[in-house]
Amino acid sequence: MPHWRDMSTLLSRVAGLKGQIIAKTSVWVTLLVALLILLLARTEPAELRRERVFDAMLGWLTPPANQEIVIVDIDRPSLAAVGAWPWGRDKIASLVAAVAEAKPRTIGIDALIEGPDERSPAALARRLADMTRREDIARLVDTLPDGDKQLADALKTVPTVLGVARADVEGFWHAEGIIGPAGALADAAAALGVLSLPGDADGRVRRAPLLVVVGGRPWPSLAVEVVRSHGGASAILHLADRGEALVAGHAVPTGRDGMLRLLPLRHDQWADRTISALEIMRKPEARQRLRDRIVLVGSSAPELGGLRTSVPGPLTSSVTLHAASVAQIIGGMAPVRGPRIEIAELIAAIAACGLAVWLAHALPPLRGGLAAVGMAAVWTGVTAFVLWRWQLLVDPLVVPSIGLVSFTLSALAVAAATKRREHAMRRRFEQHLAPEVVSRLAAHPELLRLEGEMREITVLFTDVEGFTAMTERVDPRTLVALLDRYFEGLTQIVVEHGGMVEKMVGDGLHALFNAPLDLPEHPGRAVDCAIAIRAFDERFRTDTQAAAAGFGRTRIGVETGVVVIGDVGGGRKLDYTAHGEAMNMAARFESANKELGSSICIGPATAARLPNRSLRPLGRIDVRGRSAPAQVFDPWPDGLDKSQRKAYLKAAALADRDPAAAAEQLDELAGIMPGDPVPAMFAARLRGTGIVSVAPTSSPPQRPAQPQRPRHPGKKRRRR
Repeated sequence: MPHWRDMSTLLSRVAGLKGQIIAKTSVWVTLLVALLILLLARTEPAELRRERVFDAMLGWLTPPANQEIVIVDIDRPSLAAVGAWPWGRDKIASLVAAVAEAKPRTIGIDALIEGPDERSPAALARRLADMTRREDIARLVDTLPDGDKQLADALKTVPTVLGVARADVEGFWHAEGIIGPAGALADAAAALGVLSLPGDADGRVRRAPLLVVVGGRPWPSLAVEVVRSHGGASAILHLADRGEALVAGHAVPTGRDGMLRLLPLRHDQWADRTISALEIMRKPEARQRLRDRIVLVGSSAPELGGLRTSVPGPLTSSVTLHAASVAQIIGGMAPVRGPRIEIAELIAAIAACGLAVWLAHALPPLRGGLAAVGMAAVWTGVTAFVLWRWQLLVDPLVVPSIGLVSFTLSALAVAAATKRREHAMRRRFEQHLAPEVVSRLAAHPELLRLEGEMREITVLFTDVEGFTAMTERVDPRTLVALLDRYFEGLTQIVVEHGGMVEKMVGDGLHALFNAPLDLPEHPGRAVDCAIAIRAFDERFRTDTQAAAAGFGRTRIGVETGVVVIGDVGGGRKLDYTAHGEAMNMAARFESANKELGSSICIGPATAARLPNRSLRPLGRIDVRGRSAPAQVFDPWPDGLDKSQRKAYLKAAALADRDPAAAAEQLDELAGIMPGDPVPAMFAARLRGTGIVSVAPTSSPPQRPAQPQRPRHPGKKRRRR
């Protein structure tokens, strides 16, 4: 059966491999999720969500308040007074003439005046003459009121832009033809502009066209032609390679779709610049507000079909949207979102994904989460800044979303790997280290260097006297039960004193202090542990079952020194163990207890590290592997008063100068302390060679061989 440490090490390595697999898999899963978010960001619902976010962001900007622009509104009171729509050309001519009388700079009419007039007297007479071919009726046409002529005469007085209709949209808007005024009206108008105001998927008008391609020819919008006429420019220069158009000295970004992104309208901003058409027609004093202004004529009445759904609400007149377009063109307010911005977002998303994964692996969860949130906040702040500074529409959500989702997924993967690693760590050490040490290792696994290191440790070896003979006279089942209880007690004592149970071999236990983590005052901890084990052994041997089995005394050896410690072995057998002089000496000092009469033998290196602790000297012993005899010690037994300790120390001090006198004094102490065999055996040594010779055991020096415990057939030994 493999040793518990071999199996736990294998489990730890498997857990580490699983953790690496989880970490690598999490990176790929995070990248795939980030790619999925980018793809979803290109869908129509995501585009609509982005537009609504832009609506909110654009609401931070102040629309240009151009006082040059005035709206003449054919409102419901005007329709009630003048007549229902559609008006005849003569009524429209009257309105245009009233506006022109105020001498505005430019007039734009947001109404489709299609084809020739068919309702004026001249138009009716012309039709009748064509039907009857009578010359007298044809001559009468020139004497009758002609709506087209009246409107054309009014249009000629002030540069006026008439509206034309458009067809469907694709990229730049394409249509098979233009529907609009013809003949004298087209000739009298200063320009013709497209009236189209397309809505997005949710029906809201967020953009106004700048250029429309119709039949292979670009047509400007009503707003563009109004600005051109106002500026006195003869043409519009479209710079396709730069994605902008020059209109009367105003550079307007056209984007890839030829649209102008409108700022959210503020109705209060246009309320004081809107005049009823009825007032203009009937109150000459009201016309003074139109002098040297850009006048846009349109209607807010539902009958004209000019109401649109915009960002502020569902009832926005198209003439107001055209007026806002004119104001933005003149004011240089043209938010734009082009391919370069999308490429920059893609690069930023990839960078955010990578940074989030790094944060999840490099920082603790709280700090990493705060850093990820801070990264998202920085991106949102950057998008707001570039909109305010350069009017660039950068998505404030997709990059932070990718960063936060990537961090969350990576953090969960790291947490899973950490939990698996902690579980493996706890399984490996929880029965052999103090709980606080295991907690430290689980929280900071980097402190554990299993690959090997030089470290000063204190080694504690135990062995049971007469174990071989006991195995021959005790039933195997009883023996295994006794050893289970015995090692359970020893293991608990070692762990309570901060030590690590390195292994259990036969009836012996090997414990290390100051490994795998630093343990302050480890020599003293090891000696205290030895004393506690001695007390436990005395209680254990009085147990009925142990006494019946003749369970022997526990001998303990303790020594301190620098060793090489780490996981040693091949791929099939890994063992976290130590190699060095301290291991050899602890084993030999444990064996020396047989000749010394003691139960605890403390080596000179350990004793030297305890200057403030009183220990009982056991004399010098000759240890194989050392050039000089080693002075060893044990803790003072309970029950000795000060005078007895003083007498023992006096005898021990004479051992080198006068062994015979020292032996006599020790014999006297042996009579006083019959339960302590140390003085008598010390005296016997002094009468002999004076030095105990401790030879190495037959097994490798650092692991003295002990008889293996018998096992009951079919019963597995519980690992510690």
